[in-house]
Amino acid sequence: MNAYTNAVQTYDLSRRFGNFVAVEKVNFYIPKGEIFGLLGPNGAGKTTTIRMLCGILKPSEGRAEVLGYDVDKEAEAIKRQIGYMSQRFSLYNDLTAEENIDFYASVYGVPVSERRRRVNDLIDQAGLRHYERELTHNLSGAWRQRLALACAIAHRPPMLFLDEATAGVDPVSRREFWDLIYQMAGEGISILATTHYMDEAEYCNTIGMMYQARLVALASPDRLKDEFPGVLVQVGCDDLLRAEQVAKQVSGVLDTSIHGVRLHVTLQDDRMLTSLKEAFIQAQIAVSEFEVILPSLEDVFISMIEARLKAAEIGG
Repeated sequence: MNAYTNAVQTYDLSRRFGNFVAVEKVNFYIPKGEIFGLLGPNGAGKTTTIRMLCGILKPSEGRAEVLGYDVDKEAEAIKRQIGYMSQRFSLYNDLTAEENIDFYASVYGVPVSERRRRVNDLIDQAGLRHYERELTHNLSGAWRQRLALACAIAHRPPMLFLDEATAGVDPVSRREFWDLIYQMAGEGISILATTHYMDEAEYCNTIGMMYQARLVALASPDRLKDEFPGVLVQVGCDDLLRAEQVAKQVSGVLDTSIHGVRLHVTLQDDRMLTSLKEAFIQAQIAVSEFEVILPSLEDVFISMIEARLKAAEIGG
């Protein structure tokens, strides 16, 4: 086994496709046994990053190491040592769940003498007992997800890459899936998961927030929320769109965003609370809810992006 300190380490990792910059100078590391979340909207560069780390794409600039191997020079060694799972589960629909796991175990080189036991262990670990002889195309999305995970770790990889692996799965099943991820991290497996679900980032030890090819934040979920600028107010009212327009005109308002049936307003500090309330009263907006709340990671991310956009406007 190759000697390494961190499971993943990147150094100004970059990738271009012609004139298009997909990933620009990304730097982060993942210690052994930790869960790292790469968070951001579609098109931010998450999948391109993970494909470089898996040895599928060569970096245009910079470099990276996975399990001590160079992604450019030792890509084949990396592919043998990692597990990979994407939202497009690579399963064979005409095979049973058990046959899929057995097939991937053979592809990954699990010895024949160990394979039967390993397949049974994975069926139990993924909660697939009583479903193991079902044809894969008959399984629901959540069970197919569990099966794909079992296949990805058939060879006991020390590093697991999950690329939007929970997309399209209901919230309860997503939570159960993350319970499996926690279990694997507890066994010492290092995990990198890309997602655009902000709530999933709460499960990670460290989060890297990506936007327009760049890593715009890198910290634990709690630290990111602690660094949220200003005071966040949640407002419930009869006309969210008009309330947002009114709030934007109040001095000291840093940002506004609509979350479902409520408006979130970020203020410089709590001295602006009275001014915001008075603005709603003067505009004759019936406010049913007005409270200071702790920011979510979605609030943090939106705040960071708004700040970057405003800085870009000022910079011309």
